[in-house]
Amino acid sequence: MERKILVIEDEQNINDILSFQLSKEGYTTISALDGVSGLEMALTQNPDLILLDVMLPGLDGYEVCKKIREQSNVPIIMLTAREDEVDKVLGLELGADDYMTKPYSNRELTARIKANLRRSAVEPAPAAAPAESDANSVIISGDLTINTERYEVLKNDKVVDITLREFELLKFLAMQPDKIFSREKLLENVWGYEYYGDVRTVDVTVRRLREKIEDDPSMPKYIITKRGVGYYFNK
Repeated sequence: MERKILVIEDEQNINDILSFQLSKEGYTTISALDGVSGLEMALTQNPDLILLDVMLPGLDGYEVCKKIREQSNVPIIMLTAREDEVDKVLGLELGADDYMTKPYSNRELTARIKANLRRSAVEPAPAAAPAESDANSVIISGDLTINTERYEVLKNDKVVDITLREFELLKFLAMQPDKIFSREKLLENVWGYEYYGDVRTVDVTVRRLREKIEDDPSMPKYIITKRGVGYYFNK
């Protein structure tokens, strides 16, 4: 089945080039030239992935990302010409799955798109009581229940609103409790490709995840930091 990609980029020539390249890769593309129409298309056209420029007229990319995340967990790759680390982290904090700094290679962009689409290929199943066949797929730790088949996380029996990337990170750590993983190893196994040393992405995702599953994110009991090494799941 052809995957649909929404390109939200205000520079017409860049928008056209991206759409053409993606079409050659076999994707169906739709596009918008401003934040307002891009947001509307994101919420009505059901894209499988969104390429979202930061600098947009109407609504900027950060605001568009924030509003999309209020209603959808569709993978979002932010495209930015800014080099400032704060700008990149802000996009991740607002729920973007990934970002690329212009100029970027077509090969790397294609790899990022494929990796994010692979991660979103399995949609969470509708909420339901765990069946006996799910028994080996359920990880229970304290007030946290992780169903790896249903892509569902419960805290105190209430469903946690979690992005696919956050779930993949939690699942990876929880299935290997007490084993410490470096940020580089998590990038390789959870994100599925090299980030060329940009490990801040892991820290941001861990922080967002802690805010959703920990009673006190400043004193986590599930996702623990091993200073100077990485992270592990404390079961």
